[in-house]
Amino acid sequence: MTHTMQSLGGRSPRSALLAALLLVGAVSVSAGWMLDSHATANNADGQAIASVAETGKAFTAVTRQVSPAVVYIKATRQHMMTGNDQGFDGLRGQIPDELLKRFFGDRLPEFPMPRPNQPMVGEGSGFVISKDGYILTNSHVVGGADKLEVSLHDGRRLEAKVVGTDKRTDVALIKVDANDLPVLPMGDSDALEVGEWVLAIGSPFGLTGTVTSGIVSAKERDGMGITDYENFIQTDAAINPGNSGGPLVNLRGEAVGINTAIISRSGGYNGIGFAIPMNMARQICDQLMEHGSVTRGYLGIMIQALTPELASSFGLGETTGVLVGDVTSDGPATAAGVQRGDVIVALEGEPVKDITHFRNRVAMIKPNTSVSLELLRDGKRQTVSVTVGELPEENLVAATGPASVESSWGLSVQTIDPQLAAQLNVEPNSGVVVTGVDPNSVAAASGLQPGTIIREVNRHSVKDANEFARLVSEAKDAKSLLLLAERDGRTLYVVLQKGD
Repeated sequence: MTHTMQSLGGRSPRSALLAALLLVGAVSVSAGWMLDSHATANNADGQAIASVAETGKAFTAVTRQVSPAVVYIKATRQHMMTGNDQGFDGLRGQIPDELLKRFFGDRLPEFPMPRPNQPMVGEGSGFVISKDGYILTNSHVVGGADKLEVSLHDGRRLEAKVVGTDKRTDVALIKVDANDLPVLPMGDSDALEVGEWVLAIGSPFGLTGTVTSGIVSAKERDGMGITDYENFIQTDAAINPGNSGGPLVNLRGEAVGINTAIISRSGGYNGIGFAIPMNMARQICDQLMEHGSVTRGYLGIMIQALTPELASSFGLGETTGVLVGDVTSDGPATAAGVQRGDVIVALEGEPVKDITHFRNRVAMIKPNTSVSLELLRDGKRQTVSVTVGELPEENLVAATGPASVESSWGLSVQTIDPQLAAQLNVEPNSGVVVTGVDPNSVAAASGLQPGTIIREVNRHSVKDANEFARLVSEAKDAKSLLLLAERDGRTLYVVLQKGD
């Protein structure tokens, strides 16, 4: 007791007992708080695990809902072996090396090639879009096939026929003779958001019914050199050879894309896959189903990106829209009054974001449809009505040739005389042709090359080398020079920009 009293500072036994009780209570509260914290932590872990489990259940539910509508496609092509067939290495010379390297790296995959007279058998995927047997897939899966066999989810194997293909978007529509098939609904690909969960379902390497998951990594990918009209959904859901033509689906069980291509150094999954957005594929599908082919809208203009330098040269304070680099003499745009140098800022009241967006929208417009274009011309807005034409199968490409007046901007030019005009297939005195470019000059930095024809300098027409020299001399103190150039049948504006 003495020891206790001393330890409590000489307080009375009653006081000591009260203090001890308070201390015990505090310890009890502290222990209770520690137990509660531990329980809370365990509860949080449980909630996290439960959340992941729910995501897994969502994947399971979507797979169960979607898989019956996904098919495996075997395409047989009769192949006559020639002396030029050298396995996959035979692709060299037929496909640009840079494109081969983009997909396969420096080492091409080794696939066995057929013996003489042995048919080639390819494989891919597809998905049913109607109960009576219409199936969407890729053009490169079924194009050129002599025989198509479709394996359904229920084990049936049916012969299919090609309804139509569109190489420019890599979309194809085929059909089997069947009824009451499970259908995969088409979703709104425009509503997809980057980061959203998606599933890729198909038959990679012939392994039917394979499901992989990932997210939407990016939207509106273009410039890949895969198809003529590109607006790809990029995903990290594993896509491999054989997945082509299969659906990319959202967690609502809707097809939002058609799996089409991968970027890989090995030929297999590398985390970057591309799918054709369903909104584009749906429009192609409708035309194939109705006509068996696709027609595209045509305005008869050459367009280019409105860079800050070009915007400044045209006295514009913004870089939204596309710049009209040239207008065909007998095209719909000419008839509507569209001029070279106009900036198109809206189509049918919707702002024009960039070249790809505008080009894809025009292509999807039915020919003979009247549309409104909002233009910027000399800084003023105006609206014109254009009756869209039909895109010709072949684009006319003007010839260009080699070519002198020295310029402080780093290029030499020559008058297009009658003899040179005949070589270039152009009118005499219709501009000057670039004969040389200093590799260290602003002209080279702007992409000018020998053989390029220059039609205008600072919005003034050029007839010959003397006129070119005069116009360039008048701008000798300027920081930039605006040229209208033509090469390989394409006309565009080029800004030569001097440094400070």
